[in-house]
Amino acid sequence: MLDENIVSAILGLKLSHGHPIPFLFTKSSELGKWVFDESVRYPLTKILIKIAQKYPDQKIGVVVRGCDERSLIELFKNYQLQKDKVIAIGIPCSQDLANRCRCERPFPSEIEDGEFAKPVEDYSDIEEVEKLPEQERFLYWMSQFGKCIKCYGCRNICPACFCPSCTLEDENLIKPGGMPPEIPIFHLHKAYHMADRCIDCGLCEEACPMGIPVRRLYRKVKKAVKDLFGYIPGENEDEKGPLEFLGDGSYELPGTGK
Repeated sequence: MLDENIVSAILGLKLSHGHPIPFLFTKSSELGKWVFDESVRYPLTKILIKIAQKYPDQKIGVVVRGCDERSLIELFKNYQLQKDKVIAIGIPCSQDLANRCRCERPFPSEIEDGEFAKPVEDYSDIEEVEKLPEQERFLYWMSQFGKCIKCYGCRNICPACFCPSCTLEDENLIKPGGMPPEIPIFHLHKAYHMADRCIDCGLCEEACPMGIPVRRLYRKVKKAVKDLFGYIPGENEDEKGPLEFLGDGSYELPGTGK
């Protein structure tokens, strides 16, 4: 693709000082330093937004797994990237990673190399909390949220967080300053904002320096949107999320007629 000028560059990972880092390959001769390491993950599609903003006329290739492709679809839908300026290079996850991530779609729609892993539908992490009595569930989440140091790591790494102004920094919604942040409103506000946008990559939880199981919360909200509306973020490029509508009747709560 580089030699034939199909793309101007390819965004992937390069081994630098023994560690994989994001790198923009512009020559095929550089691809000898290409590396694919499942133990190291970056939000390449989010990095691609900044590259595309700087070079809007260039077509860029990007290495994607299943969750990365889902994020691309959300970014196309939300006008963060132009579909005709991006070429996805699909690589599937291993079955081991799919199992660890509990991923229902551990592969992109097309792959260049490797074998498709089997989907994993496992909500045992959510069920573990839901089986607790209500008061214990509340105390569990309050104790988890109480660890927060308000570093914004979960937001900064999220490939589906792209708003030019973040509501988590809006003093009309979230009281500025102080740690931990206002709980539970700080984390619940983000969870609601991600309800029909989260592509379940798990990077938020990996980035959290305090070990807060934030992905568990987002998976719960994402599952609720799926159960109520039959909507899965990142699955259909032509389908808007149910929270993007303002009462036009496109979605109804089951059994309510509303």
